[in-house]
Amino acid sequence: MREAVTRFRRASIINFVRTWRGLKSSARRAIKGEVHPGLPKEDMPYLHKRMVECVEGKGGEVSARVRSAELGNIYMNLNRNGRERFLKKLSRDFSIEEVKIYAFLEAFKGAGNPKQRFEAENALREVLDSPKLKILRQFNTLDDGLKFLVDMRSDLLELKKDDVYLAGLEKDLKFLLNSLFDIGLLDMEEITWNSPAALLEKLMEYEAVHQISSWRDLKNRLDSDRRCFAFFHNKMPNEPLIFIEVALVKGMADNVQNLLNEESPVIDQDEADTAIFYSITNAQKGLVGISLGNFLIKWVVSELASEFKNLKVFSTLSPIPGFRRWLDPLLEKGDTSLFKAGDILSMRKLGSGDNAARNLLEILQGDWHNDAKTCSIVEQPLMGLAVHYLLNMKKGKRALDSVTHFHISNGARLERINWLGDVSPKGMQESAGLMVNYLYKRSDIDECHEAYAAEGKITFSKQVKDCLGNVLPVSPS
Repeated sequence: MREAVTRFRRASIINFVRTWRGLKSSARRAIKGEVHPGLPKEDMPYLHKRMVECVEGKGGEVSARVRSAELGNIYMNLNRNGRERFLKKLSRDFSIEEVKIYAFLEAFKGAGNPKQRFEAENALREVLDSPKLKILRQFNTLDDGLKFLVDMRSDLLELKKDDVYLAGLEKDLKFLLNSLFDIGLLDMEEITWNSPAALLEKLMEYEAVHQISSWRDLKNRLDSDRRCFAFFHNKMPNEPLIFIEVALVKGMADNVQNLLNEESPVIDQDEADTAIFYSITNAQKGLVGISLGNFLIKWVVSELASEFKNLKVFSTLSPIPGFRRWLDPLLEKGDTSLFKAGDILSMRKLGSGDNAARNLLEILQGDWHNDAKTCSIVEQPLMGLAVHYLLNMKKGKRALDSVTHFHISNGARLERINWLGDVSPKGMQESAGLMVNYLYKRSDIDECHEAYAAEGKITFSKQVKDCLGNVLPVSPS
């Protein structure tokens, strides 16, 4: 988190100030004081008093908005240390009251008739609504309050670390944001070269999958054989939530450098038979883990199918961002348990040592993809290891790889692994140059989604199954 407030957060500060100044002076009269950016110890009593007043909610709606606006302004003008102290105060001193919970639980268990049980249930529900959640909900009533909550969660994701109280506050805020970002509250807008400059600038800044290097690069991505869609919340009309970039091509793309080549000829829309989703970017860090993606892909697929009747295939060209993060530690340990005997012998000849796994790790640190002989030796083992990682490495029922989880949970199937599909520094460092096609077959989307949601089952093609044969048989984890 940067010490200085970013330019996109400045808009939130301006709106909070406008809310503050726009309320009647009689309602603001009693609220005075100053809090320093670092929130030193001597400022804590003043902050605590302001938080208590927000929870108590005295004085009607206007006064409540004044108190929430002031508390929001305090937070947004704090530095990193000050925000951490603010959030710790909120998370520790404004949690649920355990004594009351136990008392109402006993009342519920001892209820002798339905009327008593319903009364105890309602009382328990009320006490479970923590003071900190009441404060968070009040922020949402302000102009730009939803954006404020999203940015606050972004701070929490960075600050929580091993702090159980901050982690609990982050979960509370995630729960609240999940309820506020229902699919019915989102709007989809197509981004074109004629879209407002501020929106195009945000697309360039937020793009996280394949960096946009110049305005020329951006114009290429918005050409007639490309489509770009942004999703907005009606309470954050100027802040895109997700960007989805699509290329209209002939056949399933297997290399992102070729797909984004600015010198490539523009494809006639009437000749394109495949839509390639090559970049899906979450534009708000504070919405990580919020289920925005569910049904958004189906929404875009339906939009494209309606506009282009000749499109038959809807597929992604996706990275494997967690592959090297999983693979490298295994190789560093010298673990050759997944390699076939022939591959072990071949890789022993490539590096400087006798251990095939460590030799492969050594190779992966350099520009190995430029050497045809090296590629021929490591291709099958790496492809097999990638499929093993994608299919078998799980966290509970969900795929360990975040991109795999996203697409499979949205109803795609694992269709194809592409050798040297992304040879950019980022692609080599994260995915060993490999890319994946996740296929969205419209007739199978719901079935694939249900199989994964219920059983953690990942649907995959024969090509993927064949790649799995490049490593020793393993039982799915």
